[in-house]
Amino acid sequence: MPEALKVNAARSLDVEDLSVRYGTSTAVDGVTLAIEPGEVVALLGPSGCGKTTLLRVIAGFVRQAAGRVRVDGATIDHLPSNQRNIGIVFQNYALFPHMTVAENVAYGLRARGVRGPEIQARVSRFLETVQLGGFKERLPRQLSGGQQQRVALARALAIEPSILLLDEPFAALDRNLRLDMQIEIKRLQRTLGLTTILVTHDQDEAMSVADRIAVMNRGKVEQFDTPVSIYDKPQTLFVNGFIGTTNLMNGRVTSRQNGTATVALDAGATLTLPAPAGLGVGTAVLMSVRPEQLALCAVPGPEAWKIEPGLALPIGAQLVHEARAIDGTVLKIIEPRRAAAADADRTYCSLAADARPTLFPRST
Repeated sequence: MPEALKVNAARSLDVEDLSVRYGTSTAVDGVTLAIEPGEVVALLGPSGCGKTTLLRVIAGFVRQAAGRVRVDGATIDHLPSNQRNIGIVFQNYALFPHMTVAENVAYGLRARGVRGPEIQARVSRFLETVQLGGFKERLPRQLSGGQQQRVALARALAIEPSILLLDEPFAALDRNLRLDMQIEIKRLQRTLGLTTILVTHDQDEAMSVADRIAVMNRGKVEQFDTPVSIYDKPQTLFVNGFIGTTNLMNGRVTSRQNGTATVALDAGATLTLPAPAGLGVGTAVLMSVRPEQLALCAVPGPEAWKIEPGLALPIGAQLVHEARAIDGTVLKIIEPRRAAAADADRTYCSLAADARPTLFPRST
């Protein structure tokens, strides 16, 4: 990579047992994260889960009640936001409407005491990096939403940060432009080698952009893992339901042996599945299985359950079926549209060959 495109070397970021309280309310509750140099981590969760508050603590805008933030092992809690060498891109871009693109990008540099030719050099460098080299004299209102976002990104990069924070940066963009910008930011992050934290409530965004995802709920991190592991091996019922679409089926453990459990589903099938140690014989369970891990079939059997077929909706290359089991559970089943057979004969459902269902204890 050309030397001109490099920013500061990637840094590690550690959040240690961090808590934030507003009066009697706890916004962030004992969060610990170890983020590797050059890694993209998404903070994912519903509104009010604490993800933006956590980002603002890292940026220095909010003071924590307990815990520490370290960059490359050094505590930065005592530093004001403008001395942390952290770049941030806000959801609404926060561009100055009366300033040109070049002036907006230069603003952070002037605030840090950079002067003269160095400002112009960095402005040109990072506007070229975000492919806006010919837009220096335009005002924000003369730009599209994606272009404004690129200006905000150039401004954050111009200070040559050690950490880049992105606070819902794609929320105001339409679907196609959002995808383009996700790809662009991932490209820039890889090119520049920046340690990056992305706050989002969009699971598809987190799954596509991040190296690891911290799924947050009520101020806590419920799981911190790769996108594939979070999708295939959710550790809690909340993570299971928040990431992707899933079917939940009631059952009961009838026997256990060597890390597996035999589960009798209320829908009528008996399955042998991997099971955590805490699920003993007689435990009421929920079996979670993704729609693409179910299969329609015409032949009954001990591992298939009777269903009443419902609507079938073509969505692109896939066909989404809705069906009802005999216990009343409504199921969603996804199969490739080209592979779909005549539905009239397929009145049973079973696990697909590559299915990875997850068992959770069920409150009774």
